[in-house]
Amino acid sequence: MNIHTYEKAWLVASMVLIVGFIATITYGAVGPGIAMIDDDGGSINPDEINDHERFAEPGVTHVGGNEYEVAVVAQAWSYSPSQIEVPANSEVTFYITSRDVTHSFTVVGTNMNTMVIPGQVSQMTVKFDEPGEYGILCNEYCGEYHHTMEGKLNVVPEDEFDLTELSVEAPDEVQAGNETTITATVSDGMQSDLETTVTLELGEQTLERDVTISGEGSETVEFAVDTAELGTGEHDWTVTADGHEESGTLSVVDSTDGGDDSA
Repeated sequence: MNIHTYEKAWLVASMVLIVGFIATITYGAVGPGIAMIDDDGGSINPDEINDHERFAEPGVTHVGGNEYEVAVVAQAWSYSPSQIEVPANSEVTFYITSRDVTHSFTVVGTNMNTMVIPGQVSQMTVKFDEPGEYGILCNEYCGEYHHTMEGKLNVVPEDEFDLTELSVEAPDEVQAGNETTITATVSDGMQSDLETTVTLELGEQTLERDVTISGEGSETVEFAVDTAELGTGEHDWTVTADGHEESGTLSVVDSTDGGDDSA
């Protein structure tokens, strides 16, 4: 059978369009690196969110390997947390619930979009292959300030991501001649152990302590400070550990000035 040249051209063009449509649909489903959502997250009493094991302290949790969980609480008119950071090349399971009315959790530029209903937990497992920054919006009308309900999801390079936290307790003032203590606590949010050095810089002094912190554990380091070596006056201090930093000022006052007698 002889097919006219124009008919052949239309057949080729039609096939190209069909292939193009299939490619577009495929890219929309998996191109951004996001899997289809799973909303089988169970139920929860909205009045007991603050006491719930997962939602009492919403945020990112390392499950193991390259797997993470993120707990999010939606309420009028914000998400908690509003800023979420996860590493690239990770598989992340989101658990999202509402404290009050129906919201949505929509990640702009991906196919992550789920309703968030009071009493239910929306669950979705997604995979992020590349670093990127995504906006989070609510697409379900939830009241007067619905348009202000937004957040941000940052996917950062693996070597820039960590769940380490540093907290420091230090006195503001101490009398000359007394000893005092600056206490640093380092918490490791990852499942794997963390080896790091906690460093205190105080005046011209530099003190270091090497610590090993077990996965999901914490270690406390105490630095003894002799005010006789510092002398009276204000002394800036800085504590660093695993790229995190806390700083402050310690005032050493003469006992005749009526300062705090606590050590």
